[in-house]
Amino acid sequence: MRVALLTEGGYPYVSGEGRLWCDRLVRGLEQHEFDVYALSRDERQEALGQLGLPPHVARVRTAPLWNAGTADDSGRWRGRKARRRFAECFAELADVVCRGGSAGAGGAPGAGASSGSGGAPGCGAVGLPESADAAPEDHSEVVADRFANALYGLAELARDEGGLIGALRSEVAARTLESACRAPGALRAARGARVSDLLVAAGLVERALRPLSLDWYDDDGLGAADLCHATSGGPAALSGLLAKHFAGVPLLLTEYGVHLRAHHLATGDMGLSAPARALLASFHGLLAAEVYHQAALITPGNAHARRWQERCGAERGKLRTVHPGMDAGRFAEIGERGYGDSADAASAASAASAASASSSASAHSAAGPDTLLWVGRVEPAKDLISLLHAFAEVRKEQPRARLRIVGAPAEGRGAEDYFAQCRALAAQLFPDEAAGAHSVGDNPVSFEEVGGPEVPELADAYAAGAVVVLSSVVEGFPISLVEAMFCGRATVSTDVGAVVEVIGGTGLVVPPRNPRALAEACVALLRDPERRARLGAAARARALELFTVEQNVAAFRGIYLEIVSHCPVRRDALDEAGGPVPFANPAEASVPGRWAAGPTSSGAESAGVPSWAAQEADVRVQLKGAGV
Repeated sequence: MRVALLTEGGYPYVSGEGRLWCDRLVRGLEQHEFDVYALSRDERQEALGQLGLPPHVARVRTAPLWNAGTADDSGRWRGRKARRRFAECFAELADVVCRGGSAGAGGAPGAGASSGSGGAPGCGAVGLPESADAAPEDHSEVVADRFANALYGLAELARDEGGLIGALRSEVAARTLESACRAPGALRAARGARVSDLLVAAGLVERALRPLSLDWYDDDGLGAADLCHATSGGPAALSGLLAKHFAGVPLLLTEYGVHLRAHHLATGDMGLSAPARALLASFHGLLAAEVYHQAALITPGNAHARRWQERCGAERGKLRTVHPGMDAGRFAEIGERGYGDSADAASAASAASAASASSSASAHSAAGPDTLLWVGRVEPAKDLISLLHAFAEVRKEQPRARLRIVGAPAEGRGAEDYFAQCRALAAQLFPDEAAGAHSVGDNPVSFEEVGGPEVPELADAYAAGAVVVLSSVVEGFPISLVEAMFCGRATVSTDVGAVVEVIGGTGLVVPPRNPRALAEACVALLRDPERRARLGAAARARALELFTVEQNVAAFRGIYLEIVSHCPVRRDALDEAGGPVPFANPAEASVPGRWAAGPTSSGAESAGVPSWAAQEADVRVQLKGAGV
């Protein structure tokens, strides 16, 4: 089948989120043809280039989210009719967003609009319930209908007029948004919006609606796909939503990190005002509900993401949990070796206690039973401050303990400042220690990066750690924990995100922001090598069963076939009335390989004849020549 893979800020670029699992998925499903439609987040990402693509990726089409351009597309519109259509549709969109829908009560609408694939829906034809006694679910459906009608009306206008980028950032849009914020029934937080707040909100809404202005939806683009697979919510999923609206292409949505949750976290770090945050939260909640309603299936990466999706309006019957697939091969040697038996661990512990630390490099590179390891991107959500304070408590009980922090700061000035703060705190809590008056001091906390002389490969870091620690206060799918499980390492982690689901009883879990509990769990494992070995072996077995690339690819292979099997043929075969003909395309048309052989050895053409039939004909000719 022909699959359109829709991405935002990741694959096929060499940087960004989700690029690795997308690349593994595409390479694992080589029997299908892929078209990649990628939205880039910044100029730097485009400058770094793209990954090497396998031959069954037919084409890649990209569009930037970071560059709105300088041209006003409304100047190309044909007369006042187009401007009036935009004013009506955007006014309807602004009104329902400023009212907040059911999202103003703490959740997203539970249902979306049932929009067909043909014809442009009207804007502003649906109003709020006249009766104050209307059921809440009826109100949610009306709100979702109004949002969907306005969204698809803008999409039809963008297709007819060549884009909406300038119009959505225009003075007309800002004034329309201002009128909606001042109208009765608007969100309380939105009523105090200033002009600067409205301009910021309008710009971010336009960025989220950028797919409306793309030329991806014709019969040679997304309209030619058998299936659209959006690898995240937001703009990437909106592209699939429009492909379904214009061409009836079924949509599969995968969210390993829920886009709406990520938006809520990001707006808090962007320094936006309360009115701007309220407007954007309402808009993204309504968009997520419509995407969830129109998607054929939704594949969260874990139960934590699944709960978010259900609360935001996803139907439970559409949800299929598919854990991310990770490459276990590079950790195989360490995982199979494990910790060794308890006697080896005990002798290693006694040897480590008797030996002095000759140098910082040798101490850091040697694997020891007293080493705690943290791996990841350094940012405030990882709460390394609590980890350092917990390690101070660990040192009181285990003086030989060491802490290795392996990772670089995440992107952004805030992450770099936080990294510097962590290094300063480590130097303050743990001054350099020397074994004697004539030896060089050494700090028990080290900050390292993969690729350096002490950690050439990521697997080397896990090999040197006795216990892997995760101290996050916010976490989606904990990749570092899964890597530690592949390596057969015992873990101590905080109870956030999908941690408990991933660990499943093979590690210790403590409350977040609790250094004392974190320290007690680490000490318990450092003192008990046999328990570490048992937990590590169980963790490796669990990871190999649930989190490998093979299980991920197999799950999506079945989901692709399930979705396409329930969708009628739209192209190639239409009856006299223009409708699809059931079973018009034979099942074997989707099976890879050559079903018709070329010339046979006897020189006869066998075009249209299956290869096995041609081979039988050759055998009969040979037998006849032999006189059999």
